[in-house]
Amino acid sequence: MDIISGILAINPSASVSVNAEDYDQITWHDGTAVISKADIVAKQAELKTAYDAKDYQRKRAAEYPSTNDQLDDLYHNGIAGWKATIKTTKDKYPKG
Repeated sequence: MDIISGILAINPSASVSVNAEDYDQITWHDGTAVISKADIVAKQAELKTAYDAKDYQRKRAAEYPSTNDQLDDLYHNGIAGWKATIKTTKDKYPKG
């Protein structure tokens, strides 16, 4: 997660610019309260942990058949056939 993401997760209305992803080159604008480097780094770690925890969801979404293909599967193979198709992807990418 980049510095701006960390800052905006702490203060969504922050007016700030960052040069070259450098904590020493953060410019706070329009009276935005300064957020400490430690707080930004902690928030970035929190955001990365949350992102990583949902990796299985992103992988599943990329491999699930399209909605049209799933509807076709339902029509031709019923709920049990559709569930079997979906289960293949779910088993490949289990929850955390």
